[in-house]
Amino acid sequence: MEQPIIGYHKDEEDHWVARLACGHNQHVRNNPPWVERPWVTTEMGRASMLGTRLNCVKCDRREPTDHTQRLVDN
Repeated sequence: MEQPIIGYHKDEEDHWVARLACGHNQHVRNNPPWVERPWVTTEMGRASMLGTRLNCVKCDRREPTDHTQRLVDN
């Protein structure tokens, strides 16, 4: 099920995690050549992706929502 990105935070390993409107979290790493998400490396890039829908497999599996440590506005 696709869900829009509503914010971001970093995990304990300093990787960016998208907070989805459904309450789940999803890592959004830039890890070329396997995953290329250069937008995640800058504040402006992350802000530009707010509202973008990501496939949430946790929703598909009907998992409970995640709890985040903190949200970053962008």
